[in-house]
Formats: sequence, structure tokens, C-alpha cells
Amino acid sequence: MTLLTHHPLFAIALTLAAFLIASWLYRRSGWLVLQPVLVSVTLIVATLLLCGVDYASYRAGAEPVAWLLGPATVALAVPLQHNIKRIRQLFWPVMITLSAGGVLSVTLTLSIGWVMGADWSVVMSLAPKFVTMPIAMPVAEQIGGVASLAAVMVMLTGVIGTAMGPLLLRWAGVDHPAARGLSYGINAHAIGTAHALQEGEECGAFAALAMSLLGIGTALLLPLLLA
Repeated sequence: MTLLTHHPLFAIALTLAAFLIASWLYRRSGWLVLQPVLVSVTLIVATLLLCGVDYASYRAGAEPVAWLLGPATVALAVPLQHNIKRIRQLFWPVMITLSAGGVLSVTLTLSIGWVMGADWSVVMSLAPKFVTMPIAMPVAEQIGGVASLAAVMVMLTGVIGTAMGPLLLRWAGVDHPAARGLSYGINAHAIGTAHALQEGEECGAFAALAMSLLGIGTALLLPLLLA
């Protein structure tokens, strides 16, 4: 077991195996609560605890996988290009939706944290939780938060948003692909965008647009307002 856990490819193999198992379970069950990201994390954490491997060692070994997060996010430009005419037609509704959604997300997060008496570092870690992880982590550090805590909050936000989003949108009678995509992108960032792409290319394009523009706005404005 010691030889296995100290192998240079242990962390990468564990990550890929956990994701494949989680994806298979999600496809077989069809349950939105069994999001591959959440199940993967659970399997990885359980394995690390069972093998006695600390997170720092796992994180160092899985660094090549983390490098792919950036290119994967940039690749979302493909559905954007395919739906550029549709995006131009809905430019102002999109901008109004993003502005309202971004301001409301930050305001509610800060207000709830303040009312519940959370420490400043915790509140600042929660503030950027609605944007994708590569943006949320450095932003959290800039405004006095903890990057690792921000990463956990981003993951939970994406998983919960993706699990609850389709149900809430169905209850609200929202079936327009652009509206559903914006909702996924604003409330569940990358994980929601992945689900939106399963619903259709137009839905995925607007989710990617919402996630991208909201991420840019957060990276530029949040440190100026809260630092």
C-alpha cells in the first residue's frame, strides 16, 4: 500500500478512477443529486483517509490534472462562437440579467454571513463562490479570504446549483434555452455549464457566456469594492 500511494501517478490515477466511477453512477441512476463532481470528491477523500495520504501530497501529485482546468474553461468559447448571432440578439437582456444576478449573489452572501456572525475571512471566502474556481481562489485571497475555503464553496455552489436548478426552473416554467443557460452559468458556474451543454448547445452557450462575463466582472470589481 505504501508503494502504491507513493507512486508518482497515484494521485492522477485516483482522480481519473473516481471520476469514471462517479460518471458511470450518474448515468445509471439519472439522479441529479449524484453529481459526478460531488461523488468524485467523496470517493477521493475516503480513499485518502483510508490510505493515510495527506491532502498536500495528493494535491502535488494531481497538479497536471489541475492544469487542464484552464484550457477546459477556455474551450467553452466553441459553443459561444456557434451561437454568436443569438447572443447579439439578446445582448441587453443578458447584460441586465448578469448585473442583477451578480449584485444579488454577492449582496445576499455578505448579508447572510454578517447576520450569522461569520469571521471576515470566512465571508470574504464566500463572496466569490458564484464564479469558477480559477477566478474565485485568487479573488478570495485578494480580498482577505482563504483560497482553499473558497474552492470548497465554489464546488458546493456548483453541485447544489446543478442539482436544484433543473427542478426549480421546471417549477417556474422556464423552458427558454437562453434563460436556462444564464441561470446555470450564474448560479452553478462550470458545473452548471457542463449540465447546460447536455440540454443543448444554445443553453450551454449562454451558460458559458454568463460564467465568463460574471467571472471577469468579479475579478475586476470585487477586489476594488471589498479589499
